Amino acid sequence: MVNYLDFKDANCKDCYKCLRECPVKAIEFKNHQARIIEERCILCGRCTNVCPQNAKKVHEEKDDILSLLKSGKKIIASVAPSFVASFKIDDFSVMKNALLKLGFFDAEETAIGAKAVTDEYAKLLSGRKYKILISSACPAVNDMISKYYPKALNYLAPVLTPMAAHAKILKKRFPDCEVVFIGPCIAKKKEGRESGLISGVLTFEELDEILREKNIDLKNIPSDDIKGEGLKARYYPIQRGIIKSFEKTDSDYEYIAVDGVEACKETLENIDKLDKMFLELNACQGACINGPCALPCEGGLTKAVFDVRKYAKCEKETLSDVNYDIDFSKKHKKTELRNYQPSEKEIKNILAKTGKLTPEDELNCGSCGYSTCREKAWAVACGFADIEMCVPYMRKRAESMSFEVIKNSPNGIVVMDNELKIIEINDKAKHLWGVKEENIKGRDVVEFVNPTDFVLALNDGKNLEDKKVYLEKTKKFVKLSVILLKDHNMLCAIMKDVTEETMYDEKLNSVKLKTLSTTDEVIRKQMRVAQEIASLLGETTAETKVALLQLKKTLQSESGEDNSDDALS
Repeated sequence: MVNYLDFKDANCKDCYKCLRECPVKAIEFKNHQARIIEERCILCGRCTNVCPQNAKKVHEEKDDILSLLKSGKKIIASVAPSFVASFKIDDFSVMKNALLKLGFFDAEETAIGAKAVTDEYAKLLSGRKYKILISSACPAVNDMISKYYPKALNYLAPVLTPMAAHAKILKKRFPDCEVVFIGPCIAKKKEGRESGLISGVLTFEELDEILREKNIDLKNIPSDDIKGEGLKARYYPIQRGIIKSFEKTDSDYEYIAVDGVEACKETLENIDKLDKMFLELNACQGACINGPCALPCEGGLTKAVFDVRKYAKCEKETLSDVNYDIDFSKKHKKTELRNYQPSEKEIKNILAKTGKLTPEDELNCGSCGYSTCREKAWAVACGFADIEMCVPYMRKRAESMSFEVIKNSPNGIVVMDNELKIIEINDKAKHLWGVKEENIKGRDVVEFVNPTDFVLALNDGKNLEDKKVYLEKTKKFVKLSVILLKDHNMLCAIMKDVTEETMYDEKLNSVKLKTLSTTDEVIRKQMRVAQEIASLLGETTAETKVALLQLKKTLQSESGEDNSDDALS
């Protein structure tokens, strides 16, 4: 299966904006990543255009078509009339010559096929067979009807889109040609592949990229400036454009234009209550000039409408009088979706998981992307959504969890704003500060404690980590950390009570000092004793030496030996 449209990985931020915009809720969230549900999608492209992360990923055919152009085959471009607004040119010959430079055999305006489609509408209306006739020009609307509003299929004109009609005309004139459609629509990619008539589809964004890569500037492409007849079908890409393309309207019908998917949905939901109408339905707000892959127009939608109107009135070369024997009919069939229908019990169980036990609990706020809580519960049952997508529930749970964490923390926690007014404080912090009042939220910190450390942290723009602080009022020692919450203009103070540790350390230091003092005294006493012993030993040794010398001399004199005392010295 081709993924014609999806989201780039890792860009999703769980804002659910795409889901809120999706008219048929064809988006699922898995692992915090939005994904298109292909079988449910109508390829209107609204989801990707509103994505704040620019996560649009449209199936690209640039390389395939560039290869096709090199194949030597006869490739003809069918260009949607909204090119006028996207490329800021009012002469199709300029676009045609640029496409010829890229290798196309020829190029024509899709408006030629649009004229054939309008002629078919006129025939159907003239037959008075339809009490309501819905235009079939928008493939996104056609897909929406076949998938979600099968009752309206009876009123959907059994006619090809202008793209397919033009492809038939081209193939009638050039039997061996291959047709590439160029326009602002994503849904055309799917229609082109399924039609069997189109060899490829380029969006205006893709064509713009190719022209830039090939250094082709439309401003430098010459105009053929060939005069011809105006073509009303060039009005197709603007609101009421299809209606304006009729040569004349049937007085038995009201011709009403409805653009934007939500307005189309409302019309289709009430289709049985309508009568004698031709309904021009466009999925895009403002019609095709505001297609999901249109290029930005300076001056916005109003200027784009002006440019198309001006171009539709001008006399330029066209094949408006082409009249071949071609069957432009198309039978639209109902598309069966694999819808899982959860039971009422399943829905209630899912609602209960997010605290919605009664109808009054169902806020239907739409923040998850679904219109109602029950619709979201259905999506959860189908596997398209997660329980956690309920923003009020998750916020309540987060607030409850954070409150419990702060309340039961063994540390003192205080949250203040940048003016040092208390936003949140737990019981431990009040105990450390010696606060007996129950509620001090909104009060100034300076009323309860010296704010110097908080002021310094704010002024320096730096966090404070584990500074030992003495709280005079309660005689407590704490390790203070101050964390700046810059994105929220707040700061958080965390105080760890280290009084017992500090007192123990002080006692231990006192014991150490006393021990050192006692040790010094013992050492001094020992030194005195040693010195005294040494002194006594010194005197005894000297006396012994003298006595021995005397004895020696006596013995030597008696024996007549040398009386030298060297042996005793």
